[in-house]
Amino acid sequence: MQGTVDGFSYGLVTPLTAYAMACLGAALGLRCITRSLRNDQSWRPGWLALGAASIGSGIWTMHFIAMIGFQVEESRIRYDVGLTILSLAVAIIVVGLGVFAVGYRGASTATLLMAGTFTGIGVAAMHYIGMAAIRVHGSLQYDVPTVALSVVIAIVAATAALWAAVAIRGFLTSLGASLVMGVAVSGMHYTGMAAVSVHLHGATGAPGAGGSAYSLLLPMLIGPVLFLLLAGVVVMFDPMLVLGDGDWRRPVAGRRAPAPQASPTGEPGSLFEAPSDADRRVYGPGAPAPRSW
Repeated sequence: MQGTVDGFSYGLVTPLTAYAMACLGAALGLRCITRSLRNDQSWRPGWLALGAASIGSGIWTMHFIAMIGFQVEESRIRYDVGLTILSLAVAIIVVGLGVFAVGYRGASTATLLMAGTFTGIGVAAMHYIGMAAIRVHGSLQYDVPTVALSVVIAIVAATAALWAAVAIRGFLTSLGASLVMGVAVSGMHYTGMAAVSVHLHGATGAPGAGGSAYSLLLPMLIGPVLFLLLAGVVVMFDPMLVLGDGDWRRPVAGRRAPAPQASPTGEPGSLFEAPSDADRRVYGPGAPAPRSW
């Protein structure tokens, strides 16, 4: 017997809230990663870890907020606690590996493709581990081509996110990138959900052990949401994260401004300045540093 699946049982409330959380995690993660790459005095491992945890928590929160709206009319849904926690750990770990790869190796094509592919597959794994945590009076079945499409979307989204982390500098551009990333993550999730069908086992009944969407998911969402809020406080109170790269290099009041660097032709006061170590890592040796206006 085929079950009747409804992924939008609360209308637009769950997809819009899920999208907002994905955007929040992406925005915080991008600013933290930018902070680590553009300021040599930053503690890079800490900022990269905070950025990865923000993006991973945003993706996981997006997934399970959206799952609150998932229902099977003929059967109650419950969730396995262990697999639900595992999906959160996978999301943070795989994003962290990708972020640290580009954070220390730079944004070369080979690094982006390798890290983006690995991270995208990991994000898709997080999604399907979360789906495996579902307990219904039946079994979940998947349309293979649609699943493959969701994995491709995850890889493209992860690669674009890692590129944006090292290439985008300003606050407004980071905000725009986070909105696009939210669309990509949500698109991956709902593409994966479109692949799902439920085959019920005989007469409808109780789904077995596990927590319901309200008794398990809502309490578990509190932790990642609070973490994102705390990460937001860190961003708000760090002017280097809020103002963007152009304002980081302004001299602090009461401190002598550095003398202008000579141009490649030896003329003082040139529009070019000597590339910093961070710029050499991102743009390659010999490239002039972007001018801050």
